[in-house]
Amino acid sequence: MATKATTESTNAAGWTDEERAAMKEHAAEIKRAGGKGAAKAADEAQACLDKIAEMPEADRILAERVHAIVTETAPELTVRTYYGMPAYAQDGKVLCWFKAAAKFKTRYATMGFSDIADLDDGNVWPTEFAITQLTKADEKRVADLVKRAVG
Repeated sequence: MATKATTESTNAAGWTDEERAAMKEHAAEIKRAGGKGAAKAADEAQACLDKIAEMPEADRILAERVHAIVTETAPELTVRTYYGMPAYAQDGKVLCWFKAAAKFKTRYATMGFSDIADLDDGNVWPTEFAITQLTKADEKRVADLVKRAVG
C-alpha cells in the first residue's frame, strides 16, 4: 500500500522541509565564506548570533549558554554557522555545533562534535549530546568537553 508523503515529512526529492532549509542556509554560509579577513569573521559571528536570536525561547536560552561556554572556554575557535546552526571552527573546520530542538522538530537540543574533535576514548565514544537544561554541573561538563575537543 503506497502512502502519501506530506510536505512536513518529505518533499519530491526525499528531503524534509527542515533539511531543505538547512541546505539553503549552508549555501548562504558558503557564500559568506568567500569574504576576507576580519570582515568575513565578523559577518560569520553575527550570522551565528542572529540564528541564536531567531530560536524559540527554550532553544535560545540553551544556545546562548552554550555559545558563552564555548567562546569563554576556547576563544581561539572561530564563531560561524553550520547548516544554519551555531558552530565553532578550528583551523577552518567545524569542531562543534549547537542544534536547536525546534530546527528538526526533535524533543531535545543537541551539542555535537565533528571528527576533528579530540574526544576519542577507546573504540566507542559519543559525539553528540542531548541538552534539555544546563545546571552549573552541566555547564562544567560542556566546558570540559570543549577543552578536550580542542586538544
